[in-house]
Amino acid sequence: MRDASRRRPPTPPGHAPRTARLLAALASALLLAGCSGGDPGEPGAEQSASGPAREVLLQPAGAQGPAPFTASTAQEGPPVQQDAPPVTGVADPAPAGHALTGSTPGLYGGTRAVASCNVEQQVSYLTAEPAKARAFAEAAGIPESRLPDWVRELTPVLLRADTRVTSHGFQDGRATAFQSVLQAGTAVLVDQYGTPRVRCACGNPLRSPAAAEGAVHKGEAWPGYRPDRVVVITPTSGVVGSLVIASAADNTWLERRTGTDGDQDRRPDVLPSCAPASCDLVSDPPRPLPDRQAPAAPTDPPAPSPPPSVPTVPHTPSAPRENELPRDPVAPPVPDGGSPAPTPDVPMEPGTPTVPDGPGEHPRPEPPPVFPDPFPADTGPGQPETFEG
Repeated sequence: MRDASRRRPPTPPGHAPRTARLLAALASALLLAGCSGGDPGEPGAEQSASGPAREVLLQPAGAQGPAPFTASTAQEGPPVQQDAPPVTGVADPAPAGHALTGSTPGLYGGTRAVASCNVEQQVSYLTAEPAKARAFAEAAGIPESRLPDWVRELTPVLLRADTRVTSHGFQDGRATAFQSVLQAGTAVLVDQYGTPRVRCACGNPLRSPAAAEGAVHKGEAWPGYRPDRVVVITPTSGVVGSLVIASAADNTWLERRTGTDGDQDRRPDVLPSCAPASCDLVSDPPRPLPDRQAPAAPTDPPAPSPPPSVPTVPHTPSAPRENELPRDPVAPPVPDGGSPAPTPDVPMEPGTPTVPDGPGEHPRPEPPPVFPDPFPADTGPGQPETFEG
């Protein structure tokens, strides 16, 4: 900090152009560092405090980005690249984002009993340098003395949607604010209100995004990036004790207590109404998951069990079928009006092969041919359908 009691000597004539050039160079350097808003005289000032953002930097999950606070502490997600992504002018306007509450089920992901970030290593990096710790605490809006405990109270998870935030780089001993879209799969630390507060690939503190009216993209878009599906995560009205996250390993739900590294992960008592892969956080029109979670199992009564199978008894001609009147065998007609010759009733030998007449009919002897039965036998009761429980 400069001593306010010291006065600068008057500027000699002819030196004004040189001063202007220095100020222009300083402004360009701040823009390259991502300081697209905020008062340069206020370290860590939010862009929203001085007006809407003009540029929004696209940050892939594996890119460390400009002016990182620390080395990467990410333990999940894609490998972190130390070099910043190429900066290109993107003509598309930056998205405002769909607002989702930090407690929305499936907003975050992770692996059971695995922390997406190394919290203790993050604390060690931040407290190793007093200037860095002071700048981080100021940008995060917390007392510097509370920095280690505050970081340990955060929860490591992965973003499951491209998310707009205000990020802060560290340059020249101070925090510089810039607007950013973090790619889904980015490892972050989330506070007890469900909002991301630290990006683990670079240690940068995160805050709520500034207004994006009139802002344009800056950076290289990743495959599958859609501005209309970017989200803005808003804090819950009260402290949440756990988050319902999606398991990246087996498409199941996990409940992760806030402030833990995943060692207490468990299956939620109440599950959302859909599997993580089929729950669309952002639909068209927007349709976020409901605040109240649906019961895990349907309330319909279970399907009746099929009746036990009954062994089939072979049918013989001497025993009439159900609902069938006994009748004498009928002889085939005789042409020219002659009298039909009586046909003797020949008993069948046991084991004689039979041919069924059709579906639902009992087997009959193949010879001799007979006329269609005027009283067909009733079919047995149909088996109940099988439902998956």
